[in-house]
Amino acid sequence: MMILPFARWISFARKIAWAGIALVLFLGALWVLHREMAGVHFADVLARFRALSGRDFGLALVFTLASYVALSGYDWLALRHIGRRLPYLNIALTSFIATAVGHNLGMAMLSGGAVRYRLYSLAGLSATEVTTVIGMTGLTFGIGVSFVIGLVLLFETTEAAQVLHLPPGLLQLIGMILLIAVIIYAMWGSVRRKPLMLRGWQLTVPRPDTIALQLVFAVTDLACAAAILYSLLPADVAVSYLHLLGIFVLAISAGIISHVPGGLGVFESVLLLSLPDAPRDTLLGAVLAYRALYFLLPLGIAALLAAAQELHGQRAAIGRSLVRVGEIVSGVSPQLLAVLAFVTGAVLIFSGSTPALIERTELLGAFLPLPFLEISHMTASLAGLGLMLLAHGLHHRVNAAYHLAFWLLVVAIVASLVKGLDYEEATISALALVALHAARHAFHRRASLLAQPLTPGWIVLVVMAILGSLWLGLFAYRHVDYGEELWWHFALKSDAPRFLRASLLIILAGTGYAVVRLLSPRPPEPGLPGLAELERANEIVKRSPKSDAALALLGDKSLLFSESDDGFIMYQVRGRSWIAMGDPVGPTATRELLAWQFRELSDFHGGRTIFYKVDANNLPLYIDMGLAPLKLGEEAIIRLEDFTLQGSARADLRQIHRRVGRDGASFEVIKPEQVTEILPVLQEVSDQWLATKNTREKGFALGQFKPSYLTRCHCALVYKAGRIVAFANLWTSDGHNELSIDLMRYSPDAPKSVMDYLFVELLLWGALHGYRYFNLGMAPLSGLESHPLAPIWHRVGTLLYRHGEHFYNFEGLRSYKQKFHPEWQPRYLVAPRGLGLATVLMDVSALISGSVKGVFTR
Repeated sequence: MMILPFARWISFARKIAWAGIALVLFLGALWVLHREMAGVHFADVLARFRALSGRDFGLALVFTLASYVALSGYDWLALRHIGRRLPYLNIALTSFIATAVGHNLGMAMLSGGAVRYRLYSLAGLSATEVTTVIGMTGLTFGIGVSFVIGLVLLFETTEAAQVLHLPPGLLQLIGMILLIAVIIYAMWGSVRRKPLMLRGWQLTVPRPDTIALQLVFAVTDLACAAAILYSLLPADVAVSYLHLLGIFVLAISAGIISHVPGGLGVFESVLLLSLPDAPRDTLLGAVLAYRALYFLLPLGIAALLAAAQELHGQRAAIGRSLVRVGEIVSGVSPQLLAVLAFVTGAVLIFSGSTPALIERTELLGAFLPLPFLEISHMTASLAGLGLMLLAHGLHHRVNAAYHLAFWLLVVAIVASLVKGLDYEEATISALALVALHAARHAFHRRASLLAQPLTPGWIVLVVMAILGSLWLGLFAYRHVDYGEELWWHFALKSDAPRFLRASLLIILAGTGYAVVRLLSPRPPEPGLPGLAELERANEIVKRSPKSDAALALLGDKSLLFSESDDGFIMYQVRGRSWIAMGDPVGPTATRELLAWQFRELSDFHGGRTIFYKVDANNLPLYIDMGLAPLKLGEEAIIRLEDFTLQGSARADLRQIHRRVGRDGASFEVIKPEQVTEILPVLQEVSDQWLATKNTREKGFALGQFKPSYLTRCHCALVYKAGRIVAFANLWTSDGHNELSIDLMRYSPDAPKSVMDYLFVELLLWGALHGYRYFNLGMAPLSGLESHPLAPIWHRVGTLLYRHGEHFYNFEGLRSYKQKFHPEWQPRYLVAPRGLGLATVLMDVSALISGSVKGVFTR
């Protein structure tokens, strides 16, 4: 079933709406800044910034460190709440990196949450536990904000009324409601013992001591963050610390709600409106220093940690603690470097919108021709735009994005120095270059940059940066009389014309890039494979170490082949669900490329990407893609080199095997080319089995009786009196790694326990022919979590597993397979995080059963 255009449009419109709201709020903030900064010169702001003393910066650094330590307390407390203990170094680094990314990229619960999901998953936490930690950290921050704002509105009512233009009585009422809400939350933890049910999740209510610590950590974090700005304000800004604390919390809350990266513009607007008597240049100079210390410095440190780890990976071992730091940071190096590249690009285009220092320009003019300065100015701005666009490709580990970003950073370093000896921008670019080069091995995904779909959110980030640079340039040159001749004015000290030309070039380049993307070829629509595609898939299946790759030969699933033609993904589409069967098939590098390619294909069509029954070893890849794992059950794997019928453990199997043999049964495996001759007999046995079981053919994850499929497989046969009474088609591979069966069917007159006999003979046959493993298939719902924090579907799954014999004999199936003494390996479904899990599970079940009706019938 193809996805409906309307559903695709709704999905896209939803994303556009959120991005549009953020853009409108950003434009509103720029308008407020333009109005409030009337009469202020850009040079005055820079002068105030440079006038800050080393003592001011030192004190602000101490408060920055204290704030980030308090932020690590959020994570420590959340982990303690769910009963997980991790080394504090792991917790602090995870919190630090997640916060650095969240502060600079915006939407901290999503961007920072994705980092936490990746790192805590690598530390061994389940999807449920990581989700709880993310929610708990957000709740802790919300409690602190509510408490501080409540106090401000209640005790600083007059000042708050002047800022918010609301009646004092209403503000006091809001303050009381916020404080009462915090008190009720604290009391709730004291009196409620039962977990809270919320949309299928079972949440344990925090204990009173946990709630108290939540308040301590949150208020400490906010107090220290506000103290950073307070320590940077000179004496001529007459504001008390408590007054500034209230304004600060309101400002950061507005920035978070706006979803503008870092609250840029929104945070500044609220401060300017809230402190009407403060000198504008002084206030913005302090805010500029605050952003450098609290936002850019942590991001740079995180990037350096990533670079240090990648360099260390090529050298001798060092201390255990540093190794642990490296392991944590390297897990998110592409995400960190993507944010660093974007920020570096923004710095470059912002630099192109501001005047150069006169003394540096005169020094360059003494030995460099003017055209060099002009060209370098535009080149640096173009490099900034390119880095912001390439950041999306870096986030997705695209090799081409790495190479282009590398050389753009080289160009940016040279251009920054030539255009005005801007060693600050050159240093930032060099830092990004070193970090990017050190992590070059992380960008191994070969894919077309034009094939990477830019999300509306990412597009809006780039547009915001460009609009911000235009506003900054207009603010810096507001004293200049703009005229037509200004575009063609070239002189050593003509910064305003250079800004105009660079801005026009950025707009034209960005528009050209958008046009090229719009005209690029559309991804192919999914369709069922023909004979040629099935032959291509068959050659890849033969080389696959996993036997279930043979499901592609059914022909009921679309096939997405790799460009190198050494791998594929088999998938079906139902509604908005694009469901891949198993992990991508092919070599390791190809699997990663295919997984991302499939994600991009489903995103383009407005679908949700789902991988069904994947291996635990590949979970880091899917987590990087923003997908969440959910355990489906466990698969039984038998080591054939250890299998024998000897010993007391296999006495039952040995007796069954001998008894069926005495009843006249015999066993044979035939090659694919021999299957055609006996298809009518196999068809008869299959029809009898379906009628006896009162069931019908399944699909997607299970095989069907299709002649075109069966004639591509070896077939195991059981005879009685020279007549075929049971059969099973085999999944084999040229490498003899894994052997498995798909269809297992027998006639009513087959000997009792014929399937046990068939399994034993196959295990012996596989061991004789050099196969390493035999895959007995999955036991659904086996091994699901049942602790109090598990989501309700996990607990329902456990209940069905233990008591659901009226639906399906889940526990009996595992018990049957257990008598072969296999190793149990977990299998997962990975899907987008959110509350649409029921729809995803229904879509998967309907594909396997043939229809929604088939889910509830045999």
